[in-house]
Order: sequence, then structure tokens, then C-alpha cells
Amino acid sequence: MPAPEPRLWVVDTPNTSYVVALDADDRLHGLHWGPKLTYEQASELELPRTQRHGIFDAQGFPLDLNPASAIRYGQTGLQVRFGDGTRELELRFTAASESDRALELVFVDSHYPLEVRVRYRSLDDGDVIERSTALRNTGDEPIEIVRADSATWVLPRLEDYRLSQLHGEWGSEFQLTRGAIPHGETLIGSRRGFTGHHSNPWLAIDDGTATETLGAVWSTNLAWSGSWRTTVERYPNDRVTVSAGFGHDPVTFDLGAGETLETPVATGVYTEGGFSASANAWHDYALGHVLPHPEEDRPVLYNSWEATTFDIDLHSQIALAEKAADMGCELFVMDDAWFGARTSDRAGLGDWWPNPDRFPDGLGPLIGRVRELGMRFGIWVEPEMVNPDSELYRKHPDWVYHRPHRRRTEMRNQLVLNLAREDVREWMEDWLDRLLTENDIDFVKWDMNRPFTEAGWPDEDDADRLWIDHTRNLYRVIDAIRAKHPRVRIESCASGGGRVDLGILRRTDQVWTSDNTDGIDRIEIQEGLAQAYPARVMGAWVTDSPNPFTRREVPLDFRFHVAMAGVLAVGGDLHEWSGDELARGKELVDAYKEVRPTIQHGRRHPLRAGGIGGVQYVRGEETVVLAWRKARRFGNPDAPVKLHGLDADAKYRDEATGRVHHGAVLMAHGLDLGLDPGDYASGMVRLTRLS
Repeated sequence: MPAPEPRLWVVDTPNTSYVVALDADDRLHGLHWGPKLTYEQASELELPRTQRHGIFDAQGFPLDLNPASAIRYGQTGLQVRFGDGTRELELRFTAASESDRALELVFVDSHYPLEVRVRYRSLDDGDVIERSTALRNTGDEPIEIVRADSATWVLPRLEDYRLSQLHGEWGSEFQLTRGAIPHGETLIGSRRGFTGHHSNPWLAIDDGTATETLGAVWSTNLAWSGSWRTTVERYPNDRVTVSAGFGHDPVTFDLGAGETLETPVATGVYTEGGFSASANAWHDYALGHVLPHPEEDRPVLYNSWEATTFDIDLHSQIALAEKAADMGCELFVMDDAWFGARTSDRAGLGDWWPNPDRFPDGLGPLIGRVRELGMRFGIWVEPEMVNPDSELYRKHPDWVYHRPHRRRTEMRNQLVLNLAREDVREWMEDWLDRLLTENDIDFVKWDMNRPFTEAGWPDEDDADRLWIDHTRNLYRVIDAIRAKHPRVRIESCASGGGRVDLGILRRTDQVWTSDNTDGIDRIEIQEGLAQAYPARVMGAWVTDSPNPFTRREVPLDFRFHVAMAGVLAVGGDLHEWSGDELARGKELVDAYKEVRPTIQHGRRHPLRAGGIGGVQYVRGEETVVLAWRKARRFGNPDAPVKLHGLDADAKYRDEATGRVHHGAVLMAHGLDLGLDPGDYASGMVRLTRLS
């Protein structure tokens, strides 16, 4: 029976096109991802021809839908095992539907009861394309799912290929590296049960010549907060694909009779204008289509953790709140140790009620005082964890991930709750709802401080589903809490930046970037995060000097100016700050509030000029420049910093000095920032467009 027509489709964005087409064997090819093409132009594209120099060269070409089949020897994004042991798929195209910038292509296996739907969605205000895959078991017996990637992106031929990725570890997240793509398979991912500190599901590819402002860049990101993998494959014929999805080897699970598996959304964007244009495309997407309340300015918060750690009580928190209010902070967040028997990290997790010795009248007196001071109130929780020394664990030892006859490995003296269980999900949603109903709480810092180990579920036949269902139920809990308490805002934290991705950002308002608050280290961490995520979500604290994490001493202004590049917060022990430091901190908080809308919602441009680095934000008539120099070499004067994104024909006034500059001069020759001559110098310049 002939397959339906047409057999070529163009997915258009405002400036780009992604073209797919079927060959005679119903294999789906990616023919074009780049500048915009009309359908007539795309129809001229030819399907690749397999070059059969010998039996070992049979694969020959990349596919957009890449199932395991007879001659697919590289990585394949769709792998199953049927009841009789058959692994190969022979998919036949059956239908296509197009509506409102959405395309869905439907395939069925030629013999086995499996339906595959491949989905594409474009947007009318940006060039990001969303993709996903749905698998449906139309038979009576389960089908084992070995791998089900959301998308395989087929890149065009380039002269060479360079991969940009974010790697790191706790305290050094989001380290940006760029390097040549080797032949074969490059695997990036997390097997830890959450997004992870060591890699992030964003990457970018160019031909090796792109700069911050010039060149074509292809970039992808996966909207998933659990274990994930992205495989970059460079074929012998120098074609490249990027296949991204949830899960990891060797985890498999069953797709039951009549059941449908929906994969998370994988996103991709092609841009021209270098890495800065690519980053801004992701920022626009997050602000326009991901964040729950993108229009809001995030408040300046104060967090009590570094001042008190586990030694807290009502009076110490009030004393900190009073100093934070004097500095101009707008949100007071009480961190760990307010609940149960939580006087250290060894006990109390899971017992979510105020510690009666520390808060004998509950949280009401503290919240009331914070409100009197003109601030909102926030609180720290770690819902997915439990200490063995807790009432919850003593009552429900079976609620944690574990395996028979194996130890229950503790990290930070805690275990991971099996959130894949419905009774655990219901318990978690219930106590969070009660906490927020009984207390006037505006903000929740949602932490997650360890990966999975002994990830078993002894009473469940298909236990490997926990790797997916944990994250799905996490989403369900957050979605339910947001629906019941719509004014509450949430920060995603996982020992710093361990859970930062487009999936969690659909449900949270900001992220805790890193537990490392050192102003020098934070420059690289924040530059890496900004490749994919906007300043509007990037929590950045000013803490004490020497820094608690690195013991480095950095001036207060420098610490503030680096933190002002994101969502400014204060996290130091204000009792130890001098009167001059408290007064200067208030001045800098006030200065940040004036430029906050531009930083949190503006277009970002990284800055470089000799030893000076920084970032520029442009929004409407206002431009904000934040710049810093770690060290001055040989006493040489600083070079002017060239700005970006201005109107060459307009004039700009420096709001601090009153000096007027021509936009053309600022972009061609630069701005003299006048930084102090010593090490660790920094500054902020605010420019207003005049004409």
C-alpha cells in the first residue's frame, strides 16, 4: 500500500528551516537545518545515497528518526526489545498532520504492535524548535524500552566540527569548554538521577570559526531533570548528529499493553551572529516559553545559611532579618535546621515541622517580624531526602531506594526517598501543602543534596521505571503545589547547580547557581550558565571575605558587581560586616534595583578587552555595563571596552558622570571604564539612549 503524500516537510521558524523527508524505505532523513527555505526550495534537496564500497560501509548516512535496524551500526535513538527477543525495528510511515506550527509524523512497525509518533513544534517569536517522540504499545504484551530519545538532530555538512559543552563538579559547575568533535560517539550525560553538576544537557556546535559575535551556531538542550544522555556522533563520511533523551544505560523498562510513553521535549536552535546570538536565543525562549512568571523582577533576597548554618533560633533569625532589611533586601530566606531534630546534617530530614525548642510558637513570630520589616519570607526544604535518624525513616524504612542484601549507602548522612512511589508522592505533596497553608510563606528553596545509589524498588516488578517516574512525580508535586499556592515562588537547588535545565525551569522561578560564592570563581560559573539560561534565573550571592568556600579575599564592590550580573542576593554573616561594609552594601543594593529590569530581562552581550571582562545588558533605552579586572599586568592602562547592540546613530548618556557618547564610537572604539588601578577592580556603568 503506498504511503501518504507528501514525503517532505519544512518546519519553519521566523528565520530558519528544518527539513525532513522520507526515502523509499520510509526512513526519515534530516535534509536541512539552517537559513530559511521555501517549500519549493526545500524540494530541490536530494536524499542521500548510500555509498556501498563494501559491506562494512553500509550505514552511510544519518537519520532524523534513527531506530535500531538491520544496517544501523552507530548509536540509535530508538531501541526496543519485543517479547520474542527481536530488537530490530522496521518502521512504516502511515500518516502526517500539520497544524499551528506543529508537525506530527506517524510510523508503525511492519509486524509488531508499536506505534511511533515524531513531533516538531516551532514558535512564532523565536527560532527554537521543540521536538519529542511518543511510543504506543498497541498490543497485548509488554515491550521493553531500551532507549527512547526525544530527538536526533542532523547537522549540515561543515568544513569541521567544534563542540561547546558545560562540564564541572560541585563548586565549579558550568565550565565552558570548546573542542574538536572526534570521529565516533561522544557521550555526555548523567547517571545520577538528576541533571547533575558534571554535565548540563545543553551543547553547541559550529565549524570551528565562530566567535562571540560572528558565525553560525547549532545548539540543543533537553528539558529533563533526571538522568539523561546526549550522543554526538561523527560519521566516517564527516556527517554529525546529536541525539538526546532521558534515561541511561543499562536501564530499561516495560511499555505495557495500551500504554504510551511520552519523551521530554528536546529543543534546538540555529543562529547566525556567533555564540552571543545563540545564547540570547535561549534566553528569549526561556523568558517567552519556559518560566512560569517571566515578567516578574526577582527580588533581592537574604539567605541565612552562611551566617548560622545549623545553629539557629527565632531570635538569631530576627536579628539577621533586621540587618538584611536595613540593607534593602526584599526577601528573607531561612535555610536549613528549622525543623524536626535538625541540629546537624545527621538527623531530622523528613520530619517537616518546626523544631519546638527553636521555634516554640511555630514559624508565625518570625514570619510576622519579617513582614513588619517590609520583606517577604522564604524557607529551605529538601523534600526528596530523609535521614535514617528521623521519625519518617523509622516509620517507613521501605520508602527509600534500596536493594535486598545490599547496604544503604549514605551521603551527607541521608538517603533518597523513592518518589516514584505514589504513597511517597502523596505524602510529599500533603506536607508541603500544609506547610504553605499554615504559614505565610512566599518563597521555597527546594534543595536536593545527593545522587541515587542502590536505586532499587524490591516490591515493584518493573523497578527501573523509577529513573523516569521519580522526575515525573517531582514535576507533579511542584505543579500541584504551584496550583494550590500560586503566589509562592520556587528556587531549584541541588547542592548548588546540580539541577538546572529547561524541565525544572518550567516549574521554578530561579536556580541556585553554585554553592561556590567566590566572586572570582563565579565569573566563569556564571558565564557558562549564561550560554543557555538567562540572568533572570541566576541566583548570585554576595558572601563574606575571606570566602567560606575558597578562603580568597575579594573586595566588597567586586563581589557585588559580579553578583549583580544575575539575581542579586546577600548571604554573608551581616553581624560580622563593619558599619562601612553595611552602608556600602546598601548603596550597591539600591544601585542594583535601579538597573534590575535591564539585567533580568535585557539582551546579554559578553565583554572582553585585554584584562577586563564583563557583561552588557541592553533593554529599550537603557544599557548596563558590569565589568571587572582580576589583576593588572605590568602597570599598563586598560583598553576601552567595545559595546554591542547599540544604535550607531544615537547618543548615550552616562548616568553617573553625565557624559554623552555616540553609539558608533562606543561600538567601534569602546568605553573607558575608569576602573581603579589595583587588582580586583570592578565597576558598573549605566547608559541611557538620548536620540
